[in-house]
Amino acid sequence: MTAPSARPTTTPVPAASAPAATPLAPPEGPAGGAARFGPVALVVSAGVSVQFGAALAVMVMPRVGAAGVVTLRLAAAALVLLLVCRPKVRGHSRADWGTVLAFGVTMAGMNGLFYQAVDRIPLGPAVTLEVLGPLALSVIVSRRLVNLLWAGLALGGVVLLSGHGGGGLGFGSLDPAGAAFALGAGVMWAAYIVFSARTGRRFPQADGLALAMAVAAVLSLPLGVHEAGSDLLVPATLALGVGVALLSSVLPYTLELLALRRLPAPTFAILMSLEPAIAATAGFLVLHQALSTVDALAIALVIAASMGAVRSQTRKRQPA
Repeated sequence: MTAPSARPTTTPVPAASAPAATPLAPPEGPAGGAARFGPVALVVSAGVSVQFGAALAVMVMPRVGAAGVVTLRLAAAALVLLLVCRPKVRGHSRADWGTVLAFGVTMAGMNGLFYQAVDRIPLGPAVTLEVLGPLALSVIVSRRLVNLLWAGLALGGVVLLSGHGGGGLGFGSLDPAGAAFALGAGVMWAAYIVFSARTGRRFPQADGLALAMAVAAVLSLPLGVHEAGSDLLVPATLALGVGVALLSSVLPYTLELLALRRLPAPTFAILMSLEPAIAATAGFLVLHQALSTVDALAIALVIAASMGAVRSQTRKRQPA
C-alpha cells in the first residue's frame, strides 16, 4: 500500500487483522482500557515519561557522551520491544518494510540530533525549539482554518517559554550549533509523527515499532561505539541506559503509536507543544524551580491551544 496523506486514520486496527494480544496491544472495542484512557491522555502520559527519561539521560551523558546515550537508549529499547512483541518478519510487503525503515531512520535522527542539542544548550530551550517541528506539521497538513489559530496560539506559548524557560535563556544567547541541532530534531520529530502513524496502520499492535526501533539501534551503534567504546558495557551505565530506554523510548513511543491510531496528525502535533509545559512543571515539582508569571502564561497558552485543537476535532467528527 502506497503512503496516503499525512493525516492518519482514526479507526483502530480491525481485530481480524491482529494476532493474539500482547502486553503492548490495545484492547479492541469501546470497552477496552485504551479506549477508556483516551488518545489525548496517552499523548500526555508519553510526554511525562519522556521528561523523566531526559532527566535520567543527563546522568548518563557524562559517562558515554551524547552518541553513547542514544546508542544505549535505542539498543535497550529495541531489545525490550523485540522480546515483548516478537514481531513477524514474514508476510510484509516491500512498502511495509519501506515504512519501517523510514520510521527507524527518523527515530535515529530525532534522538541523535536532540541529544547533540542538549549536550550544548539547556533542556528547556532545546525542547522548545524541537517542538516547532510538530507545530509546523500541524499547519502544513491542516485543512481547517481554526487549526491555524490553535497552532498560532501554541506557537505564542512556545516563544514565551523560549525567552524565559530553561533558566531564563532566550534563543539569542544559545550556542548556534545546539540551536541548529534542536531545530533539526524538530524536523525529524515531524517526520516521526507521519511515519509512526503509517507504521501503526500497516503493522498490528506494536510490531512495526519494535522493528523500526531495531533499525534505529543499528544506525546509532557505530556512532555510539566510536564515542564511548567499552564504557557502554559498564554495568552501572548499562542499567541507567535501560532506564532511559524504558522512560524515553519504549513507553512513550508505544503510547504515541497507539494514540496515532485514533488521533488525527494535526491534533497530535499540537498536543506535542505540551512538551515544554510538562518540562517546566516537572522542574517546579521535582527541582523546586519557581515559575515566573511569563512562564505560567506560556503554559496556559500551550494548554489552551491543545484543548482547542481537540475540541475542534471532536466537533468535526460529530454527525450533522
